[in-house]
Amino acid sequence: MRTINSWPGGFQSEVTVSAGSSAVNGWTVNWTWPGGQSISSLWNGTQSVSGSSVTVRNAPYNGSIAAGSSTTFGFTANGSAATPSVTCS
Repeated sequence: MRTINSWPGGFQSEVTVSAGSSAVNGWTVNWTWPGGQSISSLWNGTQSVSGSSVTVRNAPYNGSIAAGSSTTFGFTANGSAATPSVTCS
């Protein structure tokens, strides 16, 4: 996860999901916000939220990633810019 832009009270981030030596058919990215952040808009994925825990799954059109390739999703969020650790599956 990397912060693309930030402003008072919000920020924009991008996450790259990469396939290693094997193709991926469906992906999920998880993270936990460190301090009250919340997504206001997300593209190229679908989100579910439980408290400070966020799960983003592939959109219908970007779930298949060829070996050695990648896709990205992005979002705008409320709160201070943060780059929490993410897990992918």
